[in-house]
Formats: sequence, C-alpha cells, structure tokens
Amino acid sequence: MTVAGKINLFVISFVIAAGAALLGFVAATEFDREQEQLVSELKADIASMTQLQLAIYFREEDRLSAFMQQMLENSATTRYGVLYDRLGEDLLRAMQPGVIDNDIPSFTAARKGAPSALDATTNTRSTAHSPTGLSIISILTGGESILDLTIPIFSVINPNDPNLQPSDFGTALSSTTDAGSVHVAGYIQLGISHSMLWAQAAPAIKVAALVYLFLIIICAGMTYVSTKRITGPLSRLTQMAQDMASGKVDYAVRFEGGGEMQGIATLLNSVLGELKKHKTKMDVNHQLLSMKVQERTSQLSKRNQELNQAVEEVTETKDRLRQLAYFDSLTALPNRRLFTEQLDLLLRMTKRNGGILALLFLDLDNFKRINDSLGHSAGDVLLREVAKRLASCVRDSDLVSHYAEAGQSIDVSRLGGDEFTVLLNQLESSDSAGRTAQRLLDALAEPMTIGGHELVITPSIGIALAPQDASDVEGLLKAADTAMYQAKNSGKNNYLYYNNAMRPAGVEWLKLENDLRKAVARNELRLHYQPQVDTKTGSVIGVEALLRWEHPEQGMIPPFKFIPLAEEMGIISELGRWSLVEACRQAQEFQTEGLQLGKMAVNVSALQFNNKFVGEVEKVVSATNMGSTLLELELTEGIIMDDAQSTIDALHQLKALGISLSIDDFGTGYSSLSYLSRFPLDELKIDRSFVTGVNENESDASLVIAIIAMGKGMNLELVAEGVETHKQYQFLTEHGANVIQGFLFSKPVPPEELRPLLSPGYFLSQVEDIETQLSQKAG
Repeated sequence: MTVAGKINLFVISFVIAAGAALLGFVAATEFDREQEQLVSELKADIASMTQLQLAIYFREEDRLSAFMQQMLENSATTRYGVLYDRLGEDLLRAMQPGVIDNDIPSFTAARKGAPSALDATTNTRSTAHSPTGLSIISILTGGESILDLTIPIFSVINPNDPNLQPSDFGTALSSTTDAGSVHVAGYIQLGISHSMLWAQAAPAIKVAALVYLFLIIICAGMTYVSTKRITGPLSRLTQMAQDMASGKVDYAVRFEGGGEMQGIATLLNSVLGELKKHKTKMDVNHQLLSMKVQERTSQLSKRNQELNQAVEEVTETKDRLRQLAYFDSLTALPNRRLFTEQLDLLLRMTKRNGGILALLFLDLDNFKRINDSLGHSAGDVLLREVAKRLASCVRDSDLVSHYAEAGQSIDVSRLGGDEFTVLLNQLESSDSAGRTAQRLLDALAEPMTIGGHELVITPSIGIALAPQDASDVEGLLKAADTAMYQAKNSGKNNYLYYNNAMRPAGVEWLKLENDLRKAVARNELRLHYQPQVDTKTGSVIGVEALLRWEHPEQGMIPPFKFIPLAEEMGIISELGRWSLVEACRQAQEFQTEGLQLGKMAVNVSALQFNNKFVGEVEKVVSATNMGSTLLELELTEGIIMDDAQSTIDALHQLKALGISLSIDDFGTGYSSLSYLSRFPLDELKIDRSFVTGVNENESDASLVIAIIAMGKGMNLELVAEGVETHKQYQFLTEHGANVIQGFLFSKPVPPEELRPLLSPGYFLSQVEDIETQLSQKAG
C-alpha cells in the first residue's frame, strides 16, 4: 500500500470508528426514549379505562376482547396481550399474526421480581420469532427480544366482594370518599417487540447516520486532496515503474518534475527498451509451449476418461449380474440360489470331514396381517429391518467356542416372502444351534418403528441337523420347515428341533380345517370394506367387501391362507353365501342411515357359481331389502372362461335383476378379449400386480394403457386396484383410470371406520394435495 493510501486509510478508519460509536450511542438513547415513552403511554391508557375493572369483575368477554383488540391496534409494537384476574387466572389472550401461544410466558414468570402486587413489572427475554418484515432489524440488533410488561388494573372498590353490582362501580367512581382506595382487579400482560421499537426509532437514527456519513465524506475528500498533493509525483513515478515491470507500458516515459525525478525517468526508459526485447522473445516461446501442453493434456484427459468409463461399466455390470443372481433385492441377503449352493457345498464338506451342521428355518409370525394393515411398502421396510437384526446378531455374537476351527462361518439368507435361514457350520454340539436360535429370538423381540407404528415381530424357528436329520439339501430344508411349522403351532415365538415323530405341516392344516368349519357358527367371520374413490370428485363411489377370519387363538388369518383351504374343503359356497348376506345387510343399513354408498362389490368364487346361484342372490337381495342396483358381483376369470350356455344365461339373469357385473384381476389368467364382448359386463378391474410395476416396468405400463383403452372402447367402467404411491396415481389418472382402490386412500376397514369415509367429497382434499405435490415435482 502507498504512503498516501496508508494516510487515507488511517484518517478514514478513525472517522468511521468515531462516527459508529456516536451513532450507536444515539441509537441506544433513542431506543430507550421510545421504550420509556411507550410504557408510560400504555400505563396511562390502562389507568384511564375505568370500565375495564367492571369488565374483569363480571368476565364480560365481548368488552374484554374489544379492549384487547384496541390495545393491539393502538400500539403497533405490541405483539400480544393477556388479561388476568387478580389471582393470575388467564381471562383472555390476543395475539398479532405470527405469535405462537406457547411462546407467551406464564403469569408467574412475567411477574417475577415484582416488589408488590401494586407494581408494574418489565422483563426482557429472547425469542426466535421475528415480526413479519423485520427480520433484518432483528439480525442487526442481535436477535428479536420481547419486553414482557405487566401492569396492575386498579379498582375503586374491593373486587373480593362476591355481591357487587355494576351500579356499585359507577357509584364508587363518582364518589370522592373512595378516591384514595386502591384494589387490584386484575393484570394486563403486554409483549412489546424490540424490533418494532427499533423500527420506530429508525427515522431518528437514519438522520444521525446521514449526518455522520456526510462528515465522513468531507473528511475523506479533504484527506485525499492533501495526500495527493504531497505524494502525487512519487505515486505517478511508482505506477510507471510497476507498469513497466508488468509489461503494460511499451512507450517512452515522460515526466514533468525536478532534476531527480527526470533522471529516474531517463533510467526507466533505458530499462524499458531491454525489457521489450526480452518480453517479445518470451511471449513467442511461451505461446508455442502452451499450445503443445494443451494438446497433450487434452489427449491424455480424453484417453483417461474413456478408460475410467470402460472400467466402471465392466465393474458395475459384473456386480449387478452377481447381485441379481445371488442376492435378494429387498434385504441384500443371499437368495435361495446362493443359499442352496452354499448348503450343498457345506453338506459335502461335513460328510467328508465330520462334525455337525445346523439349519435354522425362520418364519415371521403374523407378517401378513401387518402387511395388510400397513401396506406392502411398510412390509418391505419391516423385512429389511429383520434382515439387518439377524445379520447384526450373527456378526456380534461370540461363537468361537462353539466351533471346531477358525474357518467356521454363519450365514443368513432370505428364501422369499417372510422366510429366513441361518446356517451354522461345524458345530461342536447340537445345543449350540438352540443357543443361537434363542439369540435370534431375543434380537427380534425388541420393538421396531415402521411408518410411525411401534411393532413387535416374532419368528417361529425350526432346527434341522446334518447328517442325523438329513444329508442332502432338499431333505434338510424339509426337516427344518417341518420343525418350524411345529414351532408355529406350538404357540409361535419359539424354536423346536426336528425329530422323526413330527409330521409335516399337515398338522396345522388339519387344525385349521376343523376351526374353519366352525367359523361361521362361532361368528368369527368379518367383512372389511375398501373404498373405491373417484379422483374427479373425491367421493367414494363404491366399496369392495373383503372376507376376514378373526381366529380366537391365531388372530386375523389372511384370506390367502383360508380361502384356498375353504375351496379344497368344499365350504367356499357357505363362506361366499355368508359374505353376500352380510354385505347386503350392511349396505341396507348404510342406506337407512342416509349414507351415499354407490355400490357394494362382493367377490364370487368359481366354485360358488352354480345353477342355484342366481336364485340365492335374488333371495338375499329381497330378504335384506337392498336395492339390486346397489349390488355388484366381482367375477373371477374361472367363471368367465366357462363358456357354457348355462353360464351365459346365469349372467344375463343377474343383469336382468339390475345387478352390476365386474371382471376381477383382469389379465392375470387366461384373459381373452372375446368374452368381454360376449358377456354382459359393466366393469373391468386392473389387477394390482400390473399397477405396482407401471413406473418401473415398461411392459406393465404398456399393458395397463392397453387395458384402459380397451375398457373405454367397450364402455366398461375401470377400477385400478392396489394403488399405493403418488406415481402410480399420476400414471393411472393421466391415462384415464379415475377410480382408485388401494392403500393410497384407505386400507380395508370395518363398517364403523367406513362410515365417515362415505361423506361426499371426503377424499377431495387428499386428491388436491396429491395433485399439488405432483405439479410441484413436475415444476
């Protein structure tokens, strides 16, 4: 820095520092004056409101509310106001926009430090909520703070008297004898924003700042002129020398001044001539060298990028292929293929080297119920958490003493669904497997939070030993699976060793068959209803009745477990008849209550659809006094594919009764376009297996688009099942499927939970929120 610059910097810095100190003093003084004036005005205003003591005594909310609003309107700096009675009980609160109720201190905290009940108190506290538009002032003043001012409200008569009348206050106010008496009728607590006080003091501060700025500019100008006269010639000569050194000057230096300065100028001119020659040569060499370096660098960089990209592609492809082939995509654990390969290898090593190998087969208890209740996405999260705990348990367990050599290993695998395996190699004794199983039970017993719900998942574990139980992969898996089913039937959440006395899983099925035959008589069957939502109106246009079995011991048994069993036992018609009667009865009850149901969809099994079915449906509709147009029957492809004339006649008879017909799970079986035109169908349901993959699988997406176009072309109503995500919703509605059924809007619910959902436009706000989120993401 030049001498002139240093002088200018020193003088200007001194003037700025002095001005800042004076400005700070003026700002603080003005702020204190504004605060004192405001507090005085507030006290005077409150003291002048003689009717306030009457309103507090008689708890006149309208007058108190009007008073509080007047206080907030008259004082722009007041953020909130709270009225208390003489005992500190909260009577009324009024707040400016942006004030949070929890941010207001209690009466005790606000009155802290009061000398007596007759004195006003002021307490200052910091807050994170700045008034709108004053965030910059809050930052400049060290953050927003609130002055909590509590002012006692005096009464001319004793408010403790419970028998006072309004006239008593008027008499006391006009009386001269009670003029000196002082009683506290209540308190008013006001929150004064320091940022707003600073804003009111800002005009005076701005005037002072402009004055100081004017003085700084004058001082800077005077200093600049003085130093320029003193150091001007030397500065010009120095600049010329710097320009010469940097190559900016290529002409002879001319300087007007004394003899010494002129001599320096002559010397600089001679140096400049030599520098110009040297600079020209250096510039040419540098340009040639830069061109060569740039060319080589570009070539090397391009080759390096191509090589890195090729290596990354090969590595990623190799890892992806191995991951797809040997590991489960959900839990990242070894899949069935890798597991069976490892098990086969270890069985051969066990046979050759001796020792004991144990296979632990785990099945999660009641996983299907959690999956149905919380949705498949929550089920996937739960499976990943279970896999993590199993793997963590295995890694952190100290099992060195249980093995014969240091090369032993324990592997955790997922075979599919909710089944896991743990493989223990070269055990010293069979008891080690039991201890490991107990550790796994303990690890899973800890609650886990899934989707905001705290869940406890328990496993049933079957243990099979090699070579005593089996010496091959299939035999060992079958033995462990049998032991697992026995453990599940024994009460779940335990483990059992396989023994030859155990029968396969038929034991469980025999008990389940016996219980299922008695389920109707014991009133264990339930119907849950899943809404079908019209996304254009947000209203429920219909519900699907879904059968549930509430077992007294095993809880809610999922349909996929007992429906196939009922068909195999030949009692599916009885269950279907019960479902039809209960659904029609419930629909008629909804009608009586004035609820807008739209339609009641009931599933029909292929085994249930016989020559007596039409008559049974007609009797049920008549007995329940439900309008036939309210009933919709969802038919499986097994019924439709029976192209017998009797089937066609039966469907036309149902249609003649006014009953709607829907084809369920279209496209999952032997779907054919021909039967859609031959049969009197009203509705086509898109199966959830296709809906799930519309955003990831181009084939599923194309198929769903084709199904929608085909249904519209044949004037069929469309319902999309299993919709769980916003992306699935967006895809379906954009392509014309506007009736949605799935966890996105509601899971299947019992009648008492369905009633509020039947209100017109119940889901409209949710539809609008989804549309808004999708538009924001698209923007």
